Amino acid sequence: MRVLALDLGARRIGVAVSDSDQRVATPVTVVPRHADRPRLHRELAELVTEWEAGQVVVGLPIDLEGRIGPAASSVLQECEELSGVMGVPVVTHDERLTTRIADRALRERGDMDGRDRRKVVDMVAASVILQDWLDRNRASSSSGSEGGEP
Repeated sequence: MRVLALDLGARRIGVAVSDSDQRVATPVTVVPRHADRPRLHRELAELVTEWEAGQVVVGLPIDLEGRIGPAASSVLQECEELSGVMGVPVVTHDERLTTRIADRALRERGDMDGRDRRKVVDMVAASVILQDWLDRNRASSSSGSEGGEP
């Protein structure tokens, strides 16, 4: 089952998808935000269908102290709205520093100027969020199967 990830930005929404084995996250696209939120959510739901995703992971911008501030509250509200449209489970995942990690990785490539980086950083951030979610789920699954009673 594939998993789709969203990085809900104020101007753009980064999208990434996993492979069907849920091992690797790949950046897919950036969806520009527009004022028609119901239509925007339907467009995102179409991506879930297109990629045959069975779950959606949304980056939750918790502050560095681990608190839910205004940005995280806004994302949580939007996740509730998305849950009604997606047709698959929608979960959140801590996204602290993912945009900075994505931007640094793009800078290190050295083949993009600032304008080009801004166009793709959101989908790269979505892939960072998704890869972390995949890795943590795999780790918790393998640790859950170890150490059981004989």
